[in-house]
Amino acid sequence: MRGGRRSAAGRPMIAVSLVAAVTVLLLGGAGARAATRNQPAAKAQPTFANFAAPSGVGQDSGEPSIGVDRATGNVMFQAGLETLRVSGFDPATGRATWESVGAAITSHASLDPILFTDPATNRTFVSQLAADCSLMAYTDDDGATWVQNPIGCGPGIYVDHQTVGGGPYAPPLVGTPAYADATYYCAQAEVEASCAMSPDGGLTFDPAVPIYTTECIGLHGHLKVAPDGTAYVPNMDCGGKQGMAVSTNDGATWTVETIPGTSTQDESDPSIGIGSGGTAYFGFQDGDGHAKVAVSHDRGETWTTPIDLGTAFGIQNSQFPEVVAGDDDRAAVAFLGTPAAGNDQAASFNGVWHLYVATTYDGGATWTTVDATPTDPVQRGCIWLNGGSNPCRNLLDFNDMTIDETGQVVVGYADGCTGTCATGGTNTHSSVATIAYQSGGLGLFKQFDPAAPGAPGNLAAKTAKKKGVTLSWSAPVTGGSATGYRIYRGTSSGGETLLTSVGLVTTFKDTKTVSGTRYYYTVAATGPGGEGPASSEASAIAK
Repeated sequence: MRGGRRSAAGRPMIAVSLVAAVTVLLLGGAGARAATRNQPAAKAQPTFANFAAPSGVGQDSGEPSIGVDRATGNVMFQAGLETLRVSGFDPATGRATWESVGAAITSHASLDPILFTDPATNRTFVSQLAADCSLMAYTDDDGATWVQNPIGCGPGIYVDHQTVGGGPYAPPLVGTPAYADATYYCAQAEVEASCAMSPDGGLTFDPAVPIYTTECIGLHGHLKVAPDGTAYVPNMDCGGKQGMAVSTNDGATWTVETIPGTSTQDESDPSIGIGSGGTAYFGFQDGDGHAKVAVSHDRGETWTTPIDLGTAFGIQNSQFPEVVAGDDDRAAVAFLGTPAAGNDQAASFNGVWHLYVATTYDGGATWTTVDATPTDPVQRGCIWLNGGSNPCRNLLDFNDMTIDETGQVVVGYADGCTGTCATGGTNTHSSVATIAYQSGGLGLFKQFDPAAPGAPGNLAAKTAKKKGVTLSWSAPVTGGSATGYRIYRGTSSGGETLLTSVGLVTTFKDTKTVSGTRYYYTVAATGPGGEGPASSEASAIAK
């Protein structure tokens, strides 16, 4: 499992969780934005339930991979020598059914484990690094049966840190492939990296093609493929910047792109998620240790200014960024974070780490970050990423992230803080297989959004008897359920901005007024489907 995190060149059971806090960030900046009508802040924020593997399975699960069969809803989870099928998620109890379903060829002594579930075909691939190639198997029935391949790589491939991924072929494709999607196998040497493509669903691979030689250094993240067939392999250090190798011709050739305004800390691999229209979301640990994201709408040629995703929580150190996207304007970034500053590789580091998930519903213009494990840290102390047998290396090198058939975010991680550690004790240096499954809020596919509430009715504004203006209204009679209201106020008709938010009430007294001033008001209901349309306008002169 990467006996050395850097290259040989020496570079260096869980209860349902709730949202602890949120932040909405401006594109290109880290400041909070004032709320206006129908912006994403008004939508129901994601919440997560956490599911830990029971005793007997998943107890040695550093650097997990995760996938979802969108036909069955089963989650496939791989770490170490185990491939697990997880089903029957119950957010109320945090329990699920965990079953060991591994292929024989990938369940004995080997090195790096990697799993990939193709979201279009629902085929799950598992790979175990062995000598200068990988043992590979795939299943089309969630582990009930496997097709096993002792040569799961391409001729001339490099030998370490493999990744398996896939997606649509890039047009124009010559001939009819044996499998619906292109499947890629990529790996690296001390500096260089290469990829091979399989047109027959992982049975055989074409000869490997270099994806970078001197442009980037060593270790790369996991390959992702866009709907148009563009393949991306992210890398943390391409000339001192975050970057990626990009292929638009089914892996025949690759070019390297970098992201302006980024730097590297040479620790966690970056990650990329591709939306339904090709928008690329790049999540990474920047040189200052913070978790950040940048967005590209042109295959990585240009990028937005990176946004810091941990500002609301004061995150100073992050690890294991993972990204997934659904509809083109929706994506999520998961990462481990701590507000503790300093060297998080040092044995004396005393940070408390949680799993955070940041979500955008507007193409990266704004992001909302939640603590997905607010009552149970993932780790206390350091997270070691420089190889060897350091006790802080219990989590190994990465986490993983995907979405289910309805666009709910699913994060696979290893829990290093169990038992008394969760309530303040010392770190247990465990690595228990755990899944954070979105249990509330909007997912990444709009088609499954609940309906927003209709407009409140009968809004009336009256001069208060002592001070201010008194409002009253009636609950919406159309649309989805309401969980609260947002009150907008202005001093001119049509010029209302957000004044405040209230719960399930139908009256409000505005006392933050100037006597003799006429105020104009509208009210909108909010619910799981976001914010509904505004009521009719009403006005009154404040006393």
